[in-house]
Amino acid sequence: MRLVSFSSDGQSGVGVLTDDGVLPTGHRGLTEALGEGVTPQPTGAPPIRQYRLGPPLRPGKILCAGVNYRNHLDENPSAVLPDEPFFFAKLPSAVVGPDEPIVLPDPATQVDYEVELAVVIGRRARRLSRGEALSAVFGYTLCNDVSARDIQFKDNQITLGKGVDTFAPIGPCVVTADEIDDPQALRLWTTVNGELRQDSSTAQMLFPVAVLLEHLTKYVTLEPGDVVTTGTPAGVGAFRRPPLWLAAGDVIEIGAERVGALRNPVQAGW
Repeated sequence: MRLVSFSSDGQSGVGVLTDDGVLPTGHRGLTEALGEGVTPQPTGAPPIRQYRLGPPLRPGKILCAGVNYRNHLDENPSAVLPDEPFFFAKLPSAVVGPDEPIVLPDPATQVDYEVELAVVIGRRARRLSRGEALSAVFGYTLCNDVSARDIQFKDNQITLGKGVDTFAPIGPCVVTADEIDDPQALRLWTTVNGELRQDSSTAQMLFPVAVLLEHLTKYVTLEPGDVVTTGTPAGVGAFRRPPLWLAAGDVIEIGAERVGALRNPVQAGW
């Protein structure tokens, strides 16, 4: 199933996205449903054909893997091959959904894009073994790890540089895990104003999804609806010559095979 958050004519909630429209499930939020141990199902109501999508869920935690693609490591002159997964947090208050704007906080801010496959946790998970790690995955979505590089690289201000309001677009849907047999065999891409900037495969991950979850849950208990992102491949704006920063008026689209595409315009916030 492809689960979405939708609104239409005063009605809102979780729906199942189909070719005919959105089928309501009667659930108000996916995070809440997962917390109750429930997988939303259609109520039998007719499909809604005119709707607006929001973020498919509101995660309690967003934990992000850094430097997890070989080709991204190679493009970064200061990166070192990691011995184990590296994580940082994005702030839930930064989450926006499909077609919502990424708002630049200042005209001088050096804002970058990062396509990432994101894992949605389906049950409480602590000290997962590698072999059981994927059993804790409810589904997959996309996260654009938008980053203010001038803030991030100044005194290693990762949380502030990546936690700016609107800097965590998520969506367009959550594809349930039964629809994706192998999360390590998906094409990822990014376009800016139609120009292809990133084009790679999750097969390039240094640490696969199961390894990331095994490592993370040694230290952090994951709860239903938490989101874990898995790193970005080469092609980010910061390491191009000259760097290519996002600007007001740009339209960025990230995508993953079997998940879909997430589009967001960029606008000035000053």
